Amino acid sequence: SFVYILKSQRFPKTYVGSTADLERRLEEHNSGNSTFTSRYKPWIVVYKERFGTIEEARKREKYFKSAAGRKFIKKNNIIPR
Repeated sequence: SFVYILKSQRFPKTYVGSTADLERRLEEHNSGNSTFTSRYKPWIVVYKERFGTIEEARKREKYFKSAAGRKFIKKNNIIPR
């Protein structure tokens, strides 16, 4: 399972998610099957982490969506400008 960060190639938007199948999930985001991400496609994966279980990946996703997680992402230059 993965936690991932996507960056829109056309807009100043990012998206954090978790999935068991990253390739399939990226395809879903870029084909417009997700409400938020359909507006800002195309997306590229700028960061990913692998976990043993989806629960661990979701826990990390929740962290990335917190103030501390956003600070970590900024501090480590995870999202290219």
